[in-house]
Amino acid sequence: MTTQPASKLVPPFTRETAIQKVRRAEDGWNSRNPQQVSLAYTPDSKWRNRAEFVTGREEIVRFLMRKWQREFEYRLIKELWAFDDNRIAVRFAYEYHDDSGQWYRAYGNENWEFDPEGIMHHRYASINDVRIAESDRLFHWPQSRRPDDHPGLSDLGL
Repeated sequence: MTTQPASKLVPPFTRETAIQKVRRAEDGWNSRNPQQVSLAYTPDSKWRNRAEFVTGREEIVRFLMRKWQREFEYRLIKELWAFDDNRIAVRFAYEYHDDSGQWYRAYGNENWEFDPEGIMHHRYASINDVRIAESDRLFHWPQSRRPDDHPGLSDLGL
């Protein structure tokens, strides 16, 4: 029997490992590094993101490059909603502005399914964007990983 490194989060998930998996995903996306983010997905991963369908790491990288070329000052918070065996459901919100300076908060839900190695092979995301004033922003940390002491979605009433 082979054992997985302690840092590798594999199914079946516990509440603790599901929370850790969600935070690692948040950290990855907040890096805004498409190549790094794509490694969390299987080479043949399948996504539905809004009305767009993406298959495989190469398409994921292209998708994320396009996304972050139009969503400036992107900051994301994810929160565990539910989990079971090899699936995790999350809710999330992120803030960004477009090239005209209009700020948005995007709200969404994702359903994830993982292979036995803990790599995501299916991601289904439903997302809605809401225009906000810059003064209504709630995510104020330097662009990178959200600080551990920054409030989460529930703490912010989102």
